[in-house]
Amino acid sequence: MGDAWELESVTLADVRQARYEVAVLPFGATEPHNTHLPYATDTLEARLTARAVCKEAAARGADVVLLPVIPFGTERNMQQFPLAINVNPSTMLLIVRDLVESLTHSGITKILLFNVHGGNALKPIVRELQGLNGAHLFMCNWIDVVRDAYEKIFDAPEDHAGEAETSFALSQFPELVRIRDDGSLDADNGATRPFRFEAMNRGWVSTSRAWDRLTASSGSGNPHAATKDKGDQLLALLVDRLATFLVELSEAEVDELFPFAR
Repeated sequence: MGDAWELESVTLADVRQARYEVAVLPFGATEPHNTHLPYATDTLEARLTARAVCKEAAARGADVVLLPVIPFGTERNMQQFPLAINVNPSTMLLIVRDLVESLTHSGITKILLFNVHGGNALKPIVRELQGLNGAHLFMCNWIDVVRDAYEKIFDAPEDHAGEAETSFALSQFPELVRIRDDGSLDADNGATRPFRFEAMNRGWVSTSRAWDRLTASSGSGNPHAATKDKGDQLLALLVDRLATFLVELSEAEVDELFPFAR
């Protein structure tokens, strides 16, 4: 028997004996990450983080089940890079709807959508599907979990394939990180082109960015200060904070005020 909290590793007999209060659905992507990280970076981040979180939550008593990771995300703004595999937001809504219906049919109504891909717009999905067959949907973008501690761990901000993601890779899948003969990362510095409008550079106005014009190698953020230790710190913080949430969610009574406090 595998771990009861990991659906991929158990059988029907195991599932019939288990109690599940919360389902965790991880979202990854298949896209380039500069020239030193694999196309599966987001998917590996989602799978490995969610697995560590659910393992810890289960050890603390949470009745949780981890679903297989969705390996494709929205890539409309990366389509000029080869094999950036796109799932449109409207398609993703239909996929998540079907999955929520499957979960609620099995009696699981507390569902966490765990996302590591910046292109996945899950908030509209949560808004539209909230309450479907009694479902209580929650969403989590992993960078939001550690945003308050980011500057304590990392030297510079990033948007994609920079210091944080590279540190996580060095910690969790170093064999897939491309290193030059001199020991440095086989990557550029993740420089990006600014907008021509002040309002956009200040974040007052935004758009869907065409990444082939934004950056040369799909990276946004300098990866060269990345270390395994920083990746270890990132994962540890994610696990502690999210496992605590899953335990609380598992134990929470669904009443007329849920999820608000009395």
